[in-house]
Amino acid sequence: MTTAIAFIIVLGLLIFVHEFGHFIVAKACGIRVLKFSLGFGPRLIGKKIGDTEYLISAFPLGGYVKMLGENPDEQELPPEDRAASFSHKTVWQRFLVIFAGPAFNFLFTIALFWMIFLVSGVPESVDSTVIGQIRPDSPAAQAGLRVGDRITAINGNTTNVWQDVLNGIKDSGGKPLTMVVRRGETSQQMTVTPEIDSAKNIYGEEVEKRYMIGIVKDDEMNLQRVGPVRAFVDACQQSWKYVELTVTGFIKIVQNVIPASELGGPILIAQIAGQQMERGWMNLLHFMGLLSINLAVLNLLPVPVLDGGHLFFLTLESIRRKPLAERAQVVAQQVGLALLGMLMIFVFYNDILRIVRQHFP
Repeated sequence: MTTAIAFIIVLGLLIFVHEFGHFIVAKACGIRVLKFSLGFGPRLIGKKIGDTEYLISAFPLGGYVKMLGENPDEQELPPEDRAASFSHKTVWQRFLVIFAGPAFNFLFTIALFWMIFLVSGVPESVDSTVIGQIRPDSPAAQAGLRVGDRITAINGNTTNVWQDVLNGIKDSGGKPLTMVVRRGETSQQMTVTPEIDSAKNIYGEEVEKRYMIGIVKDDEMNLQRVGPVRAFVDACQQSWKYVELTVTGFIKIVQNVIPASELGGPILIAQIAGQQMERGWMNLLHFMGLLSINLAVLNLLPVPVLDGGHLFFLTLESIRRKPLAERAQVVAQQVGLALLGMLMIFVFYNDILRIVRQHFP
């Protein structure tokens, strides 16, 4: 039940924000909006207000804003309706309407983190020498080190920050190290022999080979109370970090550094949303911010049907001083739909396979 509620809250809000961006800018440009729908497929409930029918549709995996004159294969509009038609607006107006969806997801993420930082404070990493993780069968595990131990000295040299620990291990030359470890109220002396191993980044790529003992720093955080200006600056920085992480992730998938089997769809999103909600609302809001950036970046990919594909066609139109042929646009949209459909099938397959492996390892 928690998973379903979290999924509806996260995906529903992000879809609404995205489509509201298209909607409000279209209205500002004088375009008649015929439908505003959360979800695809058959109508569940709806109400028409003015020119616009507001809908909740059966399949909650997206949404859409239908504008007058939006589709290139629509019938010719009568002269009195052309002023309110999407296709009769200038290139820059149409560009703004399409770009507004991803832009609102970016702005929503900044606003979300601004609220989080203002209410709970800005998280700052505590640079300590406390062990947060130990790899099984590693030199550290064999020596008897435990999670929560604080390394206070290596070969007689005091360790105040984690970099002191890394340097002491890296510069060991593979010789046994004498470590002084604080465990609870007592200090213990242990001997650990480092081994050459591969240091990897968050994408699993080998960065370098060096002497290691199989430990990871504890990720303890302090929350620092800040004012609205500092909270806004940190919210922008956090949002930009998520943009960089998302873009780099896409590049790594194309490079096959991250295997395609790691891609997830709605089922994985629902599982993660449920897990984050169980850990607390702040965790769920952080996940929502990351997902909002993912949605924005994904929609900006130059694939027909996605916002990025439309923006690409509008850019070509501005360069050529005339739109692409109607037939070319229709074919491109059909190709885009096919690609999107195959991607959805693939991520659903990954999600189902992941569940099967969890229950039947």
